[in-house]
Amino acid sequence: MRRLNPRQMKKAMQQMGIKPVEINASEVIIKCADKDIIISNPQVTQLEIAKQTIFQVIGSIQERKLQGKEEKEIPLGDIQLVAQQAGVTEEEAKRALIEANGNLAKAILSVKK
Repeated sequence: MRRLNPRQMKKAMQQMGIKPVEINASEVIIKCADKDIIISNPQVTQLEIAKQTIFQVIGSIQERKLQGKEEKEIPLGDIQLVAQQAGVTEEEAKRALIEANGNLAKAILSVKK
């Protein structure tokens, strides 16, 4: 198999209208319905191709199973309190409460970031 010279590769990408941009990331998390896929020490490249953005991610993969966070019932009063205190929508407040396992202070701080 013939190896490509990095200069030739870059030139070919430019001719095709591909603009690669390296992104400095410490971790990439892909959230799925039943698990999170965590990519640590990633090399992330953003490519602009035909007015679309593609991300290429290379790194060490770990999977974390979700343990029923979505099934937990969050009281409406808690959702409204977080939404009011953080200045966000009730949907964002509910998501923050689920991620914080119902901890009001942690949820407020996480959405204020």
